[in-house]
Amino acid sequence: MKKGETIQIEVDLPVLTDAVWQAITDPEQMRQWYFPMLPDFQAEVGFKVEFNMECEGRTFLHQWEVIEADDGRRIVYNWRYAGIPGDSNVSWELTKSGDATRLSFTHTALESFDSNDPLFSRESCQTGWEYFLNGQLPSFFKNE
Repeated sequence: MKKGETIQIEVDLPVLTDAVWQAITDPEQMRQWYFPMLPDFQAEVGFKVEFNMECEGRTFLHQWEVIEADDGRRIVYNWRYAGIPGDSNVSWELTKSGDATRLSFTHTALESFDSNDPLFSRESCQTGWEYFLNGQLPSFFKNE
């Protein structure tokens, strides 16, 4: 992704806002649909976490830092990879819609990632987020 590029995805989930908040902030639930290797997560400004993830035979050290947290409503964390140029923020915002919840997700590149690496293309990132938000997360709630 290049500096300034943004990915936006909205998903309507047939569960209450509290359930979605738990799914995106509780480390045990996050491990079930998002990143199984996530060691910990806290929805508190200043919380930092690092974890390795393998993709296409390469290992990437993810580095996250929570920069905004409005309990039950919105969380934003900075997302980068150790030793790799690039920096971004991801935000998750929840809105109640009757007995359902609308999740508005945004991933914004603050600094460009390696444009010569197809894993960091906007298309690759979009595909990854759609996998998580349109596939894994809704399936998680169906299995609950």
